[in-house]
Amino acid sequence: MNEPLKNDSLKSIDALIRAVADFPKPGVTFRDITPLLADAGGFARCIDALAEPWQGSGVQAVCGIESRGFIFGAALAQKLHAGFVPVRKPGKLPPPLIAVEYELEYGRDQLQVRSDALKPGERTLLVDDVLATGGTLAAARELVERLDAVLVGASVLIELDALRGRERWSGDAPVHALLHY
Repeated sequence: MNEPLKNDSLKSIDALIRAVADFPKPGVTFRDITPLLADAGGFARCIDALAEPWQGSGVQAVCGIESRGFIFGAALAQKLHAGFVPVRKPGKLPPPLIAVEYELEYGRDQLQVRSDALKPGERTLLVDDVLATGGTLAAARELVERLDAVLVGASVLIELDALRGRERWSGDAPVHALLHY
């Protein structure tokens, strides 16, 4: 069930996300965020809305998950006066690294972060564009925990409720989604 949009700001963000039928394959509705990113006011409202639940929570580092999570994560880190840490696919970061493998609908993948990217106890927020099946967000969570950082929570622009990815999220740290489809 879709959560109702809470205010006009979220409605204006939602209006900038284009639904593309049958992409990348028949039966799939792709949520295209490029119109949102291209609209300066809409993008600013989006970052404000993503930051709002974390204001005053002492976030020290924002981990953006490759690749669209970089866009939101870097802007959110700036807004929260925190550092930015890229969480990457294999072969993109220099060593030393730690890695976590995770399952996809169609196989396995891996996320990596530099082993010195977060300090023990550092208050950390995960950010991605979409929460779908939950594997990517769960793997990023494991990376943060393996570095002994404190996971404050996670923020996503879109949650695809029917895919039930939130069920793969464990622990007390909240997941905040701006929009639900």
